[in-house]
Amino acid sequence: MSRVYVDTGGRKAQRRQSPCRAGSPWDQKGIIERFRAEHGDKRVVQLERKHLQKLVSDKAATPAAANNMLRMVHLLMRHAVELGWRGDDPTQGVRKVRNKTEGFLTWEEDHIAAFEEHHKPGTRAHLALVLLLYTGQRRSDVVRMGRQHVRKGILSITQQKTGQDVHVPLHADLRAVLDSLPLDNLSFLMTAQGRPFTPPGFTNWFRDMVREAGLPDGLSPHGLRKATCRRLAEAGCTPHQIMAISGHKSLAEVTRYTVAAGRKDLAAQAMLALGKKEG
Repeated sequence: MSRVYVDTGGRKAQRRQSPCRAGSPWDQKGIIERFRAEHGDKRVVQLERKHLQKLVSDKAATPAAANNMLRMVHLLMRHAVELGWRGDDPTQGVRKVRNKTEGFLTWEEDHIAAFEEHHKPGTRAHLALVLLLYTGQRRSDVVRMGRQHVRKGILSITQQKTGQDVHVPLHADLRAVLDSLPLDNLSFLMTAQGRPFTPPGFTNWFRDMVREAGLPDGLSPHGLRKATCRRLAEAGCTPHQIMAISGHKSLAEVTRYTVAAGRKDLAAQAMLALGKKEG
């Protein structure tokens, strides 16, 4: 992100890179630019908690957008306090919007099969699918992946969001696809103009590919990351094994996949036992 303008009587502040990340730099820039366009003419010292509560309330229909906006304003206000432009952070005490959904829709096997049926091997859409599905990484990392990240059959990358290093052995299906690609691009995935994707641009393009395959609009790149975790859990992987692939830092984030897979197996065993008893 380049800079954020804060009206403090004619002064302009360079926004320092914060150690706290609210999504990718592209997401951060979009949030800040929208906030600046709507409120950049106001003095930072006049921003009060009630104003932020109303801003968050107005975005309650989109909890993620409301909470991301609040997070970025918190970073700005913390910076303003450090510069002495105000004495407090008005975001303190402002509650986030509770997100009642379970987040991104997880791709099921029939979704994956339908996508592969429509987007055949050799297409960019198929390449995007196998990169997402067989690495389990976020879009911000998938769009950066290239041959420089692969050595001796292992794809190694430092996750942009968390700084976590992950080392993913290449699945045979992914290896076959990558071996067929040209050798002259630093990124595996390229736009139609021959340039690397930005994360938001990739998401928009991938959603078009989802629609072309006749699949629900709610299916996203991140949903394939969740599908990878689901597949690993269903294959009997432990939470720590899943974390080694996905780069999650919290057991709680991946345990839900193993719990769901375990319930599925236990339910099958229970019905089998019931059938034997009745027989």
